[in-house]
Amino acid sequence: MIGPAPRPPRRRVVLAERRGARRVRTRVEVAEQTEIGAALIGGLVRAQLGLALSCGLALALVFAALPLLFRVTAIAETVVLGIRLPWLLLGGAAYPVLWLSGRVYLRLAERNENDFLELTGD
Repeated sequence: MIGPAPRPPRRRVVLAERRGARRVRTRVEVAEQTEIGAALIGGLVRAQLGLALSCGLALALVFAALPLLFRVTAIAETVVLGIRLPWLLLGGAAYPVLWLSGRVYLRLAERNENDFLELTGD
């Protein structure tokens, strides 16, 4: 008795071959740290750094302006609920401002990361 016939070698079947177009492999480019991948990551780092510096500068300007505001205007002498207004602003209003700036920064940083992920999606 003779055994089963030998199978022919396997062939790869492709439904559509792209001709003339370069395949986009951005995830591979990023993972392998090629020139394109390094440029993409560098762009993300620059975007995040710019966002951090701009948010930090805006927050620093707001808090640096407070002593000038207290010195120039009559706010320093205003009393609310038995407490001078500068103490209320520094002790109470500063924390919601910090929380809000943190929320804004987080939302914008996540937007930068989502834009990067959409750019690198194949």
